[in-house]
Amino acid sequence: MTIAAAALLLFLILDPLGNIPIFLSLLRSLPPRRQRIVLARELLIALAVLMLFLWGGKYALELMHLRQESVSIAGGIVLFLIGIRMIFPPPEGLMGELPDGEPFIVPMAIPLVAGPSGMAAVMLMGSNEPARLADWSIALLIAWGATAVILFSATLLYKLLGRRALTAIERLMGMLLVAISVQMFLDGLGTYLQISPP
Repeated sequence: MTIAAAALLLFLILDPLGNIPIFLSLLRSLPPRRQRIVLARELLIALAVLMLFLWGGKYALELMHLRQESVSIAGGIVLFLIGIRMIFPPPEGLMGELPDGEPFIVPMAIPLVAGPSGMAAVMLMGSNEPARLADWSIALLIAWGATAVILFSATLLYKLLGRRALTAIERLMGMLLVAISVQMFLDGLGTYLQISPP
C-alpha cells in the first residue's frame, strides 16, 4: 500500500464530512473563539491516540497474545457496523445520545475522530509492516490534516453544501467503508485459513 492509498483509507475512516453536523451541535453553545480552541484540543488528542496505536500496536498485540488476522477481522466487523450506521443513521445520530456541556475527549476525540476502526486500521498498518512506520505516520498526518481543515471549516461547509449534500456524502463514504471493511475481513480470514492447520 502506498502512502497516498493509506492516507485516503484513513481519511475515509476518520469521516470528517460525516462528523460536521455532530461537531456543530456539540460546539453550538460555546463562543466562536472557544469552539476553535476545543476543536484544536480534541483533534490533537485524537492524533496522539492514533499515533500511540500506530507505534505501539505491534507490542499491544504481542502483550495480549492477539494475532494480526484477529485484529483485521475485528476491525472489519467494527468498520462494517460504522459504515452501515452511516448509510442508515439511527434517529439519535451515528454515535447515539450526546452529552451536554463542553466536550472533553469523549465523544469528539474518541470515538468520533479516533474511533475503534481507525485504531484497528493504524494498528494493522504498524504491525503488518513495522519497517514502514514512518510512511504510515506521514499517511496518518495527511489524513488528520485534511480532517482538521474540513472540521475547522465546518460552519462554512454546512452553509455551502447544506444538510442534504452532507448526508449524501456521508452515505457515499459509508458505502466505501463497507467495501473496505469486507476486504479487511476477507484478508484476515484468508490469512487465518492459510496459517491454521487443516
